[in-house]
Amino acid sequence: MISVVVPVFNEEESILHFYDELMRHLPKLSKSYEIIFVDDGSADNTLNLAKELAKKDKNISIYSFRRNHGKAEALTFGFQKAKEDLILTLDADLQDKPSEVKKLFNKQKEGFDLVSGWREHRRDSFAKIIFSKFFNLMASTFWGVRLHDYNCGLKLYTKDAAKSLNLYGGMHRFIPLLVAEKGFRVTEVPVVHDIRRFGKSKYNAIKLLTQSPDMMTMLFLSKYGKRPLHFFGFIGIFIFGVGVLISLYLSILHFLGEPIGTRPLLFLGILLIISGIQIGLTGLIADLVLNVSRKNSFSEIMLKYSSENI
Repeated sequence: MISVVVPVFNEEESILHFYDELMRHLPKLSKSYEIIFVDDGSADNTLNLAKELAKKDKNISIYSFRRNHGKAEALTFGFQKAKEDLILTLDADLQDKPSEVKKLFNKQKEGFDLVSGWREHRRDSFAKIIFSKFFNLMASTFWGVRLHDYNCGLKLYTKDAAKSLNLYGGMHRFIPLLVAEKGFRVTEVPVVHDIRRFGKSKYNAIKLLTQSPDMMTMLFLSKYGKRPLHFFGFIGIFIFGVGVLISLYLSILHFLGEPIGTRPLLFLGILLIISGIQIGLTGLIADLVLNVSRKNSFSEIMLKYSSENI
């Protein structure tokens, strides 16, 4: 039983070819399947073509956003609507080939909750390949989830793993990390990656650079998301300490008879002390808010085992 979640955005050139290719392989994997197209506010004829497919195939469901929200939101919505035990995602541009899906299913049988594709021989521009290698190296170094390809669109999830995700912004690039952080088993398998034959890439050099700060967001959320006071407190204490040292230095000069009232260093010291206190209080408030939300959502924590099910 498989749910196939396909986020689409301006894919009128490829969506029919994608469906034909998918149907050559999907029925061989399961007798029960559903295909969920999530149209991310396409401005072309993508939605109408998807509706035509739905008329021919009762297993197709279509959801369309009023405007473009991004791939992360489209995936999250698709996961919420998926009904089957296994959830497959892939893009409709046919760079990720439906013929490779079987490799993911074979690997998943070993007990993994997420099997991600690894575009071992990626067929993209040189700049995109270099940026991707750098991104994957940094992500693996920071978080220890050793994968060659975090952002391949071809992924197979268990229902629990997929529905545990609440993606937004650029967080879809960190799905293996997010899933691993929740205690699920993650792995990858090499898959064939094809050149783009339809449409235009949604990512360019400028977009890749502007979305790189997402890595800093994920670093904070994964390392300090449950203890923000440790992050803000350390920074606040450091800044406060520097301000105090400056003030002590100026105080000594003042007692020695030197004028300090017009020195820029005096204003810097005061500014650092105030800033350090404010940053520390920010961490304290964040900790208090997190503590309250934890108490309110404790019953929603995912359990791997419960004796109540025996």
